[in-house]
Amino acid sequence: MGTWDVGPFDNDSAADFGDTLDEAPADAREGIVRDALSRASDTKGYLDADVAEEAVAAAALVAAQCPGGEPADPHYGPHEPLPDLTALRPLAARALDRVLTEPSELPELWADSDGGPWEATIHQLRDTLARPLGDQSP
Repeated sequence: MGTWDVGPFDNDSAADFGDTLDEAPADAREGIVRDALSRASDTKGYLDADVAEEAVAAAALVAAQCPGGEPADPHYGPHEPLPDLTALRPLAARALDRVLTEPSELPELWADSDGGPWEATIHQLRDTLARPLGDQSP
């Protein structure tokens, strides 16, 4: 697992996802984010870690545009502008829920170490996505 910390972009799959977004035409970026979220949320069987890591990164990009959302990682997240992704909030929430629901490889991998901080990051993203768009509280 090419992971170095608990943040949404702190792994190889998510960093590559950020690069993919930067290399894509501006009008294709929303579709790339939507596809990453859908791949995870639509998985019925075992959810592979790389698919889950991309979904977490995509959900973080959606959450970054919500009230109280944290900005995407300045080093490994995308650098090119993204369109308004707030319409993807329900899909992003479903993708995060699926990442945490068995059978899913990513929670299994984090269980081998202290996965509490990673899981807290996922729950924080989920809470941000659930916050009403007019709510400016942290």
